[in-house]
Amino acid sequence: MKTKAIFNWSSGKDSALALYKTLQKSDIEIVSLLTSVNKQYNRISMHGVRAELLEQQAKSIGLPLHKMEIPEMPTMEVYEDVMRETLKKYTDNGVTHSIFGDIFLDDLRKYREDKLAEMHLNGIFPLWKIDTKELIQEFLALGFKTIVTCVNERNLDKSFVGRIIDEKFINDLPEDVDVCGENGEFHTFTFDGPIFAKPIAFEIGEIVYRKYEKPKTDSSNTACDTNDSDAFDYGFWYCDLIPK
Repeated sequence: MKTKAIFNWSSGKDSALALYKTLQKSDIEIVSLLTSVNKQYNRISMHGVRAELLEQQAKSIGLPLHKMEIPEMPTMEVYEDVMRETLKKYTDNGVTHSIFGDIFLDDLRKYREDKLAEMHLNGIFPLWKIDTKELIQEFLALGFKTIVTCVNERNLDKSFVGRIIDEKFINDLPEDVDVCGENGEFHTFTFDGPIFAKPIAFEIGEIVYRKYEKPKTDSSNTACDTNDSDAFDYGFWYCDLIPK
């Protein structure tokens, strides 16, 4: 009997590689992709990607998609309430596991596992503790293609957003920036590779800068799908991708 699972899909490279590895396992049935979407702007949380492109990804992958709508700056309580309500729909239908593309942040994994346990769910982490330099090389070798849609100005300047990740991009990264952006330095949109029936077509739109006010209440990095606990003290450069 197969293990029923939902897959936490961010639209980026780590999710794509984790999904690729999961699909190689015959004992896991992914019943749906799950993505947090900013309700106000109808874009993927933190990544800034239009929901229309997210939907095209799911169609090309061939899996159902559940868009979990959350406010632009949710408190932890709001985020967890929405997540709990969403997960209950799946646990009521036999889902027992939730899959993530996290790589090495122990606190984030513990948070996820603690919250899943409250719902009687188990976490699966296909990329866990694999060296990120190894992962990005595997990602590229498999034929995946991904574009940087968001960078944190604390780590990278405007010139990095809107770039395709390739060897030159990797070599241009400062030494203190993780090559997979695991600390929240940058976020991506994956548009081609072995999990897709066909590439996702888009045009590069404008590059914009946004700075967020620090929330008055605790708005966890987990709630906003970023791994930088001080993210909202800094600005972000976003590259808009326009569906063709």
